[in-house]
Amino acid sequence: MRTMTYAEAIREGMRIKMNEDPNVLIFGEDVGAFGGCFGVTAGLFDEFGEKRVRDTPISEGVIVGCAVGAAATGLRPIAELMFIDFLTVGMDQLVNQAAKMRYMFGGKITLPMVVRLPGGAGVQAAAQHSQSLEAWITHVPGLKVVYPSTPQDALGLMLGAIEDDNPVMFVEHKLLYAVTGEVEDDVKPIPLGVADIKRSGTDVTVIATGKMVHDALKAAELLSKEGIEVEVIDPRSLYPLDKETIFKSLQKTNRVVIVTEENKRGGYGGEISALISENYFDYLDAPIIRVGALDTPIPFSPTLESYVIPNEKDIVNAVKEII
Repeated sequence: MRTMTYAEAIREGMRIKMNEDPNVLIFGEDVGAFGGCFGVTAGLFDEFGEKRVRDTPISEGVIVGCAVGAAATGLRPIAELMFIDFLTVGMDQLVNQAAKMRYMFGGKITLPMVVRLPGGAGVQAAAQHSQSLEAWITHVPGLKVVYPSTPQDALGLMLGAIEDDNPVMFVEHKLLYAVTGEVEDDVKPIPLGVADIKRSGTDVTVIATGKMVHDALKAAELLSKEGIEVEVIDPRSLYPLDKETIFKSLQKTNRVVIVTEENKRGGYGGEISALISENYFDYLDAPIIRVGALDTPIPFSPTLESYVIPNEKDIVNAVKEII
């Protein structure tokens, strides 16, 4: 085992695949000599050169469109957008081209592209740089969406994402970049659609994504002191979703809390809730509770931002409510 940060793990995943396959390349705003807005691509420009680590104009439509064209013609591009918020500028190329092209060509072409999307709040980046828009992209048929919470998962999922022959949206929470964790020396690609049980428990299942996985684990430790044992599940892959792991946990605990940082209204947490209600309603001993951000743009003020975003106390209260 070795220890690395979440950012280093993402970079290591890209480096491994770039060494294995000359068709893998990276492009985005300031990903070259500068090393990326959050330093994730640092050193790759020196290692692989400007042809494979390319700076782009400040145009997300161009970045996503270039990834679509490159993937359709045989390359395996990794496109970095500085913030998931800016995906709104490239949504036509993503939703109407990347997501549809393989289907409309009857499977005769592949679209092996990864779009890296730093998301989430907590760094006082205000309303236009702090959103959690994963529900938007999981809604679109033809796109796969992953959201790692640990360095181990970040590296394994990056390997799996680059190998996939479909467009993969790789969501990264900005507050996790500096988080350290153990990573296996010989990391294997993590198949998309396989969840991970981060903590076993018997009383309540907490399904959490991204940074909220860490908040859920903190909440579980607090609740354990009161005799309540929480099982924490990290889907890791939002689409495809590992329904089997979720349903097996539900059969054991009979209670579910779903925690995401996105605005609760219309969020992906509601999709998970609906899947459980439609398929395993008889196993529920209490209503499903969703924990999410308030329905408001993310404030710049640190005090207001922390008020809007859920935390371990909100999770503790939700668990106690259904216990």
